[in-house]
Amino acid sequence: MNRSFACPDAAAHVSGGAQHPGLTGTVEFRQRPDGVLVSAHISGLPQDNTDGFFAFHIHEMGDCAGDGFPSTGGHYDPVGLPHPRHAGDLPPLLSCHGKAQLTVLTDRFRVRDVVGRSVVIHSSPDDLHSQPSGNSGSKIACGTIRPM
Repeated sequence: MNRSFACPDAAAHVSGGAQHPGLTGTVEFRQRPDGVLVSAHISGLPQDNTDGFFAFHIHEMGDCAGDGFPSTGGHYDPVGLPHPRHAGDLPPLLSCHGKAQLTVLTDRFRVRDVVGRSVVIHSSPDDLHSQPSGNSGSKIACGTIRPM
């Protein structure tokens, strides 16, 4: 069996903040020769978001403590590109009855670059143009990326 599909190289266990205690999930990172395969499995997304889209980013810091996750920093952006070309800008999650799955291949970072950083889910969709972070609303869930 191909190890790149069997075992993740890193993962984040995502938990909602005080306003969303039922929000939970896992984001896995698998290094491949052509990029990083990112797979998210999330449940408990709020259903009051009328369009069902939630911004999904990798943030600079891995500190998910505190209400609203104030210590995660900005989007992971090692080369100073404008939003939405930050290395940590990922496609949005699309909720279906509070659940979302996403798999994307990206060449914007390597797994080793994001270990110790955080995965953050925001309350609104990313508008893909507002600077510096897409006007994506409050941080509603966070998970620290850890090596496996």
